[in-house]
Amino acid sequence: MLTARPADAWPLLATCTRGLEEVLRAELQQLGHAEATCGRGAVSFRGGQAEVLRANLWLRTAMRVLRQLVEGPAGSREALYELAAGVAWEDLILPRQTLVVEGAGRGEGFRSAAFAVLTVKDAIVDRLRQRWGSRPDVAKSGADIAVHLHLSGQRAGLALDSSGEPISHRGYRPRGGPAPLAESLAAGLLLLAGYDGRQPFLDPMCGTGTIAIEAALIATRKAPGSARTFACERWPGHDAAMAREARAAATQGCRDAAAPVVAADADQRAVTSARRNAHAAGVEHGITFERRDVRELQAPGEGAVIVTNPPYGERLGNPTELAGLYRELGSALKHRASGATAWLLVGNPELAKCIGLRPSRRVILWNGPIECRLLRFDLYPGRRA
Repeated sequence: MLTARPADAWPLLATCTRGLEEVLRAELQQLGHAEATCGRGAVSFRGGQAEVLRANLWLRTAMRVLRQLVEGPAGSREALYELAAGVAWEDLILPRQTLVVEGAGRGEGFRSAAFAVLTVKDAIVDRLRQRWGSRPDVAKSGADIAVHLHLSGQRAGLALDSSGEPISHRGYRPRGGPAPLAESLAAGLLLLAGYDGRQPFLDPMCGTGTIAIEAALIATRKAPGSARTFACERWPGHDAAMAREARAAATQGCRDAAAPVVAADADQRAVTSARRNAHAAGVEHGITFERRDVRELQAPGEGAVIVTNPPYGERLGNPTELAGLYRELGSALKHRASGATAWLLVGNPELAKCIGLRPSRRVILWNGPIECRLLRFDLYPGRRA
């Protein structure tokens, strides 16, 4: 999906879970951004209105897409105020729009991120009051324009959040719940596994169905952001006709899944929840739901890809009690899934040893604050020579 860069392309930044930077970069390259460059938890690229909207519609592993405005010294309140006051906010916010400033990172000149956020808000409000003769309304939630402040030592960066609600929130499941796996991380597991929808797929411990739903979205080539709107659609100068065309293009390539996608769990309540979420995502008919104990694991076809996120005792289950579950999972994979490739996201190294299989690859990922390993197991009959 190659596109020409506009002459006035903005510097952009797509953020992601640590460990998924290269996966996100590959996604951006597929969207035509050959210049995409990895950073820590983010990938930088360039584009205009169309590219910003397309990134929000199509990126599976990103959390937000930011339009970078300015970066500079911010070792004190005065320096940060001057940095923020130098931005032409009157070109970025309309008089009746609401505003919010959000902060992240740590600054050496600030006792708290909240104080730095207040400094930026004051600079914006003061500048707009001078230009308009009135101040903009500041909203705590649901603001029209979201300004993102990132502190790093004695420097700071300011950006516009083009996504609003994180694009990792697809909108097909209730937020929260026990041990939720972010949709963007689930998609990252699948892309790291090389899943493209042509292979049979199974999540034998599907929980609320996030991994299987993301697999179905990939298999049907459905844009993950096609069912929601974004903050960039409230920016001054937004091209509504272009947005309609981008959304229409996002639905033209949809297809039926080429191979089975199976979501299984021993808990009927989990299966019911997964089915409900798949219906909300518009992929219910592309997934087979089964109530099945992991000990009765059944690969859905030759060369199947198995991806799952078993509990690891941080937020669900007791690590000691989970050891037996991991042994049973490893035994089922070895004896009931010959010819398949399994990928397990494991957040407890001691539990990983209980699987009893030797991984052929390890990838470090972060599930929120938990450092995890995505382990690949090549399953074959007998012993490896």
